Amino acid sequence: MKIYDAIVIGAGYAGLTATRELLKAEKDVLLLEARDRVGGRVYTKYYDDGSYLDLGAAWVGPTQDKIYALAREFGVGTFPTYDEGKSTLYFNGKVKHYKGIIPPLPIGSLLSLDFAIKRMNKLSKTIDLEKPWDSPNAAYYDSMTLATWMQKQMSFKTARIMFKLAAEAIWAADPNEISMLHALFYTKSGRDLDTLMNVKNGAQEERILGGASLPALRLAETFQDKIRLNSVVKNIIQEGELVKIQGEGFEFVAKKVVVALPPTLAGRINYLPIMPANREQLTQRMPMGTVWKTYAIYDKPFWREAGLNGLSATNDGFTTVTFDNSPKDGSKGIMMGFVLGNQAKAFANLSEEERRNSILDSFAKFYGEKARHPITYIDHSWATEEFTRGCYAGLMPTGAWTSLGKALREPVGNIHWAGTETSDIWNGYIDGAIRSGERVAREILG
Repeated sequence: MKIYDAIVIGAGYAGLTATRELLKAEKDVLLLEARDRVGGRVYTKYYDDGSYLDLGAAWVGPTQDKIYALAREFGVGTFPTYDEGKSTLYFNGKVKHYKGIIPPLPIGSLLSLDFAIKRMNKLSKTIDLEKPWDSPNAAYYDSMTLATWMQKQMSFKTARIMFKLAAEAIWAADPNEISMLHALFYTKSGRDLDTLMNVKNGAQEERILGGASLPALRLAETFQDKIRLNSVVKNIIQEGELVKIQGEGFEFVAKKVVVALPPTLAGRINYLPIMPANREQLTQRMPMGTVWKTYAIYDKPFWREAGLNGLSATNDGFTTVTFDNSPKDGSKGIMMGFVLGNQAKAFANLSEEERRNSILDSFAKFYGEKARHPITYIDHSWATEEFTRGCYAGLMPTGAWTSLGKALREPVGNIHWAGTETSDIWNGYIDGAIRSGERVAREILG
């Protein structure tokens, strides 16, 4: 029976990168992917007329050097996220348009919000990204949720509401679901809170021309013969120095295996011998965030004519944040709304028509009656995808980092772990996924 040097499971950016790095070192590698496509949580839907929608991860920004380098290597360009003109705040039944990044809030709330953001940035600087559990006061911050900390920091209710909107947009989860230590780790991993929230100089600064899947598709083309799609791995069996990978209708053997999946999916595979207790417990404790992406497509970005940039925030309705996702040339108007955290869970109970009406109602509140009549409406839930189970990434609830965090990256025999959740830089982002693929390849080659 053929013995591979390595088998990689999961053809998202992490798995593709690990495969490429191992191939560069002249290893015999096989990449297995459960879906009928590569890209994982990055999924660009292409239409016959040449247009496309990024139904998964979409943006790139400063210091995300790995994804920029990959795009450049394959001749894939980027373009700025449209943010010229005024942003929109719909709050307490009133619409307000404003310039810059500071929403028009009462001065007390504004100062309270500003203080909390600065405080969080300062605290995040103390985090050890490689070993968050070794950070000063790790146990204290891991014993409370982000929501608990917000309550302590901000006496103004409006400030807390605005901070919560930002937190939901960053983590696709309610602040009461996330450990404060995880929030601090993630904040430092992506530079700081300002970077994570902003368009200019932020994580949402640019989009990828041709869609965020394009660099992955181009990379996959360079070793197409090493990729096997529609291959759902059921069992991983370690016997002596070798590892057997089994699924319906296939069995492969390798010296090393890379599992490049979110921890919750990695935990659905059967392992023999069974995983060490801490690794097993960790995969039970890292749920995915919950998010829907909703799109309304218009013949043109009509909000721009009114001097609006398509950025809006509200605590009313299901979609709390919107972005102008129109193509670079503005040939169509594409408004994207996120439905996040607890709103996303409730949204899942609605019919398709109810979802559509709810989103278009919100868009009309922000941008007027024209928003009610798109050419097309489409929404996408990542929680119902069998090989994802949620987005953007796996999250650490209270207590998980300090008691089980060590098991996140630690190899088990000849099984190694990759995926954006294992990255210390840009955790949760495409860039982090690429970094994790490079790290795991170094680990194996080392």
